[in-house]
Amino acid sequence: MSQSLQFFTHSRTPGLTHLQQPRTQLRLFSSSFRRFPASAPKYAAIRASSSHSPDLESSSRMLLSVNGKGSVKTEGKSSAVVPAADTAGIEVDAVTEAELKENGFRSTRRTKLICTIGPATCGFEQLEALAVGGMNVARINMCHGTRDWHRDVIRNVRRLNEEKGFAVAIMMDTEGSEIHMGDLGGAASAKAEDGEIWTFTVRASDSSRPERTISVNYDGFAEDVKVGDELLVDGGMVRFEVVEKIGPDVKCLCTDPGLLLPRANLTFWRDGSLVRERNAMLPTISSKDWLDIDFGISEGVDFIAVSFVKSAEVINHLKSYLTARSRGGDIGVIAKIESIDSLANLEEIIRASDGAMVARGDLGAQIPLEQVPSAQQRIVRLCRALNKPVIVASQLLESMIEYPTPTRAEVADVSEAVRQRCDALMLSGESAMGQYPEKSLAVLRSVSLRIEGWWREEEKRHQAMELQALGSTFSDKISEEICNSAAKMANKLGVDAIFVYTKTGHMASLLSRCRPDCPIFAFTTSTSVRRRLNLQWGLIPFRLSFSDDVESNLNKTFSLLKARGMIRPGGLVIAVSDMLQSVQVMSVS
Repeated sequence: MSQSLQFFTHSRTPGLTHLQQPRTQLRLFSSSFRRFPASAPKYAAIRASSSHSPDLESSSRMLLSVNGKGSVKTEGKSSAVVPAADTAGIEVDAVTEAELKENGFRSTRRTKLICTIGPATCGFEQLEALAVGGMNVARINMCHGTRDWHRDVIRNVRRLNEEKGFAVAIMMDTEGSEIHMGDLGGAASAKAEDGEIWTFTVRASDSSRPERTISVNYDGFAEDVKVGDELLVDGGMVRFEVVEKIGPDVKCLCTDPGLLLPRANLTFWRDGSLVRERNAMLPTISSKDWLDIDFGISEGVDFIAVSFVKSAEVINHLKSYLTARSRGGDIGVIAKIESIDSLANLEEIIRASDGAMVARGDLGAQIPLEQVPSAQQRIVRLCRALNKPVIVASQLLESMIEYPTPTRAEVADVSEAVRQRCDALMLSGESAMGQYPEKSLAVLRSVSLRIEGWWREEEKRHQAMELQALGSTFSDKISEEICNSAAKMANKLGVDAIFVYTKTGHMASLLSRCRPDCPIFAFTTSTSVRRRLNLQWGLIPFRLSFSDDVESNLNKTFSLLKARGMIRPGGLVIAVSDMLQSVQVMSVS
């Protein structure tokens, strides 16, 4: 049984009176359409109008044009149409396909996983292992490595997508202008022990530095700090106390031992407060960052994450630059929330951006530690309310850099982020230079699946968050209401999946915002849109050529999914479309 609810929106026509103007219409269709074989007949009621869908002849041809194959019987007659069997007309990776075949729609993971790529994971085989393990987005951090190295990583990911059918997106993270250490003379790390004296210097030197000497990128560092200040490395992973200043050198006593990583962030505190001297005036996007952004544009990255965002103006400036320079490319801008300034201007920053990252390590170095959990929840809720994907990052499984199993506290932390319904979780050092990158990813995946299942089975908080209206135009408001209704219907009817046909990804994003019980299959004609949708909660993106004719799309989709064994009889599916602004419910037999 198929039931269809469709909206028809027409623009006003000059010269007609008010009574003659076409109006938005709401129609409900019902038919005994129990299954979707390739020979299913056309239903005239399912199509909107000639302005939105082709005639019967062209519609039939479109149904058959799966990679250019198919045949049409007697032209102009209502003969059955039998397309040639073609299972290659839909792009999905082998891992997702195998999971759907084995466990069904509802087994899929909703929370997306991001891996920072570093020396431990930059090869093609390692990247493939991460993709097989569940990586949805590969992050490259411009604080580390050369552009040639990053170019190789990007091209390996692109090759992986092309050869294996994955849709792994690439996120480039800018360095930012905050204070950070140098590269440790090329060493992968250095261990600071309790009671040791280390020297932090702004002195320029081409020669090797003395032992326990670290360069600092900020020229005013030695002048801004005072004896007695507390110096935090990487958000507090190592702590020092300033004991002496000698010209450009600052002598520090290690009070909390730990591992020093190249180009780690530095903050300093005085009398329990963050010191904000001239470093607060540093630009958000440095001259090096602009060169890195040009590199990202030329390599076609999917997202650029901007470090230490202070205001919406920075985001708007970068988006204007990307529009002018990316030649039609659509690169998403992710605002990293990791400073006091970010929190002070949080809503305007998130509204301007295409997503946000809760960078808890640096954020925890600028606000009291006990405030980080509430700040995280606030950011996650606001991003969902404004329909912007949100990433929870930093120290999720920090212990797994060195050990094969996480602490139970880390598992609880990951569980809480999943329970808050964040869009994505991100590994940093665990996957970039840790000893167990694949195991770290497996932990995120298994915990996400377990907590998501527990939420659906035990908590049942479908209506826990009332979503505010976002649409500004009449058409946007209709799309929003359709998605809200589809998600509520999916929860009440217990459907197996929601299908969304989208060219821009907007309606898929609106469905993701609703966080329905079931997964969302997002079908798009664009490879780049497919990759970007891979960041958002609950979306399983496919690339599929489709028309504006809803019936044709459903016939084609079910035919292809059945041919590859990815759909089972007896299921219930809701389908929505952003071309015709429609919602349908159908059973699969």
